[in-house]
Amino acid sequence: MSDTAAHEEPELIQLLTPEGELTEHPDYPLDISAEEIRALYRDLVLVRRVDSEAITLQRQGELGLWVSLLGQEAAQIGSGRALHDRDMAFPSYREHGVAWCRGIQPKELLSMFRGASNGGWDPHEHGFHLYTIVIGSQALHATGYAMGVQRDGAVGEDGTAVISYFGDGATSQGDTNEAFNFASVNNAPVVFFCQNNQWAISEPLERQSRVPIYKRAAGFGFPGMRVDGNDVLACLAVTRAALDNARTGNGPTLIEAFTYRMGAHTTNDDPTRYRDKGELDEWKAKDPILRVRRYLEANGLADEAFFASIEEEADKVGETVRTQCRNMPDPEPLDIFHEVYAEPNVHIDQQRAEFADYLSSFEGAGAEGGR
Repeated sequence: MSDTAAHEEPELIQLLTPEGELTEHPDYPLDISAEEIRALYRDLVLVRRVDSEAITLQRQGELGLWVSLLGQEAAQIGSGRALHDRDMAFPSYREHGVAWCRGIQPKELLSMFRGASNGGWDPHEHGFHLYTIVIGSQALHATGYAMGVQRDGAVGEDGTAVISYFGDGATSQGDTNEAFNFASVNNAPVVFFCQNNQWAISEPLERQSRVPIYKRAAGFGFPGMRVDGNDVLACLAVTRAALDNARTGNGPTLIEAFTYRMGAHTTNDDPTRYRDKGELDEWKAKDPILRVRRYLEANGLADEAFFASIEEEADKVGETVRTQCRNMPDPEPLDIFHEVYAEPNVHIDQQRAEFADYLSSFEGAGAEGGR
């Protein structure tokens, strides 16, 4: 392959420009009302506020770690709002915006990063699986679930589609590529949604792939496309089309949401050590929230009272997040054994008894081992 072919500029599907101008795409029409766009703006602002509060809480010692979504709100809200109630999402560990769309309360997310739970929601109730720390494994989980949906006959316009979220770094993992192959040969109803935020921790994209990520789909025999990941409308339209394509029996799709991680990889990371400030400034001009506000203002679809009301609601959300996090009860030490196997297991029972004996050896320990 020549260098010219390898670095050929890919098509970027975009409906809303950074300047807030609405355009049309022949393959992805979007019939959306002003009210729906205002609702998307609200989602973007409130999710960013949850994220910023969580970062502050971690800096204050209230969370052990936090994985920020700053800059990736549009990719997550747009794709999350494209899901039907019966669909199932398999996230990595950064999909706080998708969790918001699926009705997961922020306190449930914070409880994991505080060490107070292993995931406090029912995946089937919300159509949103528990967070996955192992890089790329959720792509296999999603593909297996989609193959099960297929074999159960839950397909068609009213059927179930599955979506798997991962970052650009995960595309270098064997699990992700195995999932692509399984999904392709089984024509599974799954959408692979890659948030390409340009950095796999400190490794830039050019160290991950010589060609645009979405082009990998062709090698596995299914379509791929690159969407402006900072455009909430494009992400909504493209994901909706891909999910419809999956549930009606047309197999998998790979969506590369081309975006940027404006913060650190996690609160343990310092991006100033490996990124140029100019790069960050360039992407700030493409901010996903700012472009929606520009569109609403330019077209007279929202006034200052609307924006002020959203900011007021964000302040209340922030206060709730802070209060709920700080008042979160610590789990009992033996609770860790409750969620290992669905059914009783003699080995786990033995380990639990041994750990209980160990805890009880400390002076003042109660029946549950004390703390």
